[in-house]
Amino acid sequence: MNIFLHELKANLKSLLIWSGVIVLLIMIALAKFSAFAGNPDMLAMLDSMPPALLDALNMRAFNLTTLSGFYGLMFIYFGLMGAMAAAMWGSEVISKEERDKTVEFSLVLPVSRSRVITAKAAAALINCVAFVLITWAISLVGVRSYTPDPAFYDFLVLEMQAMLVIELIFLALGLLLGCAMKQYKFSGSTAVGIILVTYFMSIFSTMNEKLDFLKYFTPFRYFDAGLLFRNGKLDGLYLLLSAGIIVVCVAAAYWIYNKRDLYI
Repeated sequence: MNIFLHELKANLKSLLIWSGVIVLLIMIALAKFSAFAGNPDMLAMLDSMPPALLDALNMRAFNLTTLSGFYGLMFIYFGLMGAMAAAMWGSEVISKEERDKTVEFSLVLPVSRSRVITAKAAAALINCVAFVLITWAISLVGVRSYTPDPAFYDFLVLEMQAMLVIELIFLALGLLLGCAMKQYKFSGSTAVGIILVTYFMSIFSTMNEKLDFLKYFTPFRYFDAGLLFRNGKLDGLYLLLSAGIIVVCVAAAYWIYNKRDLYI
């Protein structure tokens, strides 16, 4: 419990920073939406953009003059930020012990390495849940002036659920990298690199039908905002695939961390 509480306190500053960034993003997005709200003429500007680019950004899947449509467009940015925050939290909970030269203190505690990982991962998980709840709460407050319909609230719930699953995937991946990489300095940057690669894979798979198979390798395609809006539910196949990735990454992280030599 002491490790868990210590980790929560240590990560509080990072959570506040990421929360500040997401709040700023939502405020900017809603300020831009004020120009689109109920104004079909604003959509004419999109006609000059290449169709492939519109598809890549999911801009043709929604009516951007509606709140649900605009939030559908913004979902990829919420997911991208959540993925980066989760990956950094996951990779740093272990690697920072070696970076800050405190790993020796952790080793002399009367607890196993598995318990150390569990406590630290649980603290990172709390951060992920808090980040989603903050995004959700700020969104609810920010859209009140537009008097959303019930369909928007249902769609927002789906988006937040999908955002949490994306976070859990990259939290598990970050945890694995933090436990596995001997060069602790590179675990965070490697995690961010993987996120960017999978993000661009999602764009390329949308722009070219021949690359559609890439959707199975990028979590950003598991929860397409357009499909969420039309189907009204998360895809069961991708939920199972997400669960498999999370379980494999977490299990591998425990196994590797219990076997590897730590740098004191």
